[in-house]
Amino acid sequence: MKKIAALLCLLVLASGTFAQHKISCWLTSPDRLQSLTQLPDLSFATSASSDSIIVVDDTQKFQEIDGFGFTLTGGSATLINRLPEDLQKGLLQKLFTTKEDGIGISYLRLSIGASDLSAKLFTYDDMPEGQTDPSLQHFNLKEEETDLIPVLKKILKLNPKIKILGSPWTAPTWMKTNQSFIGGSLLPAYYPAYAAYFVKYVQAMKKAGITIDAITIQNEPLHPGNNPSMLMLAKDQATFIKDHLGPAFSKAKIKTKIILYDHNCDKPEYPISILEDADANKYVDGSAFHLYGGTIDALSKVHDRFPAKHLYFTEQWSDGKGSFANELKGNVSRLIVGASRNWSRNVLQWNLAADAKWEPHTNKGGCTQCLGAVTIDNNTITTNSSYYVIGHASKFVPAKSIRIASNLPGGKLNNVAFKTPDGKTVLIVVNNFSSTFNFQIKYKDQYAFSSLKAGEVATYVW
Repeated sequence: MKKIAALLCLLVLASGTFAQHKISCWLTSPDRLQSLTQLPDLSFATSASSDSIIVVDDTQKFQEIDGFGFTLTGGSATLINRLPEDLQKGLLQKLFTTKEDGIGISYLRLSIGASDLSAKLFTYDDMPEGQTDPSLQHFNLKEEETDLIPVLKKILKLNPKIKILGSPWTAPTWMKTNQSFIGGSLLPAYYPAYAAYFVKYVQAMKKAGITIDAITIQNEPLHPGNNPSMLMLAKDQATFIKDHLGPAFSKAKIKTKIILYDHNCDKPEYPISILEDADANKYVDGSAFHLYGGTIDALSKVHDRFPAKHLYFTEQWSDGKGSFANELKGNVSRLIVGASRNWSRNVLQWNLAADAKWEPHTNKGGCTQCLGAVTIDNNTITTNSSYYVIGHASKFVPAKSIRIASNLPGGKLNNVAFKTPDGKTVLIVVNNFSSTFNFQIKYKDQYAFSSLKAGEVATYVW
């Protein structure tokens, strides 16, 4: 067993005086034989013995980290809430604490109303056809009181400091040009009512004991074909923020952050154009991205134009028909490493839970093969690729950690490094080569030799 472990996370100590530092190592392999498995500690030595060296430099500091996690969709909450009490308790501990094998999720996204992974369509102010409610007298969270709010309260008991982001997939249909859950745009006449809708949402959740740290204004505003969905062009989002939502939050003394865009990396000009509007800019905390289009360096393009504004990565699915190996390697590379190295303060994969048929989801537009972090099949729970993608960061990099500098030897040995609030250094590495890659980790004047097979992911902590 020791020989196998040594091959997976090999340490070759060069000649010289031994340092005091020990390195903990957790590894996930594409064949799943190792799944966030802790291996024997490594040690640093004082001289180099490899040409490929990851240099970790904690004198260069970048963004603060808010957390890593998933979207707790309505469907996810329903599946979790239906579990027997003992199974539910064990699952929530595994997801939201770092005890034993827990991964310590520290950031959650919620849908404001239904998403495409809800069992049915709803908003918090639905009216009979032909009727409107501009004063929001019928606003309520009743649809969330069965599953979502009870599950959230249990999560908050385990992690009271978890950050929560709310994102709407649509406004109430009576506010829209087409009176439909799919597509259409927000009617300008209802901009004030929709701003008040966000205020009521934040206040109602607070009354339920749930603090909403941030909201995005519209999930995927350039994708009106989802169910539900709503088209919102950048100029309309700018007007809504500067003339309605920003002033409404200010008047109500709401501190919840306002985050732009919440869509793909192929249109960085969308958030940039809003941030160029000084009247909108003053209300905005930052911009959020998905990666179903474009490249992850779009985040840096926004950062370079507006370095005082924050960046967030809020959604990437895992394909139920994809392979564990490809999903693990690809999403650690693009998201955990890529988004973090491009200034994102968080990394969220999509749904927390689905059943064995990738349900529930809405009809005619809902995602039909979105694989959850966990699959809940009756009372059987299985962990999937995104559980390990996020877990390699969330378990070791708590909120208020700082990203620090590290280089990329070999081009495909993707990695990212952090300094935690308690002074630990964390390095996450994925081998994108098709064969084993030998390398060293250099920290200050100390070196440790390691080896990762093709597709393996490791987190090193010292």
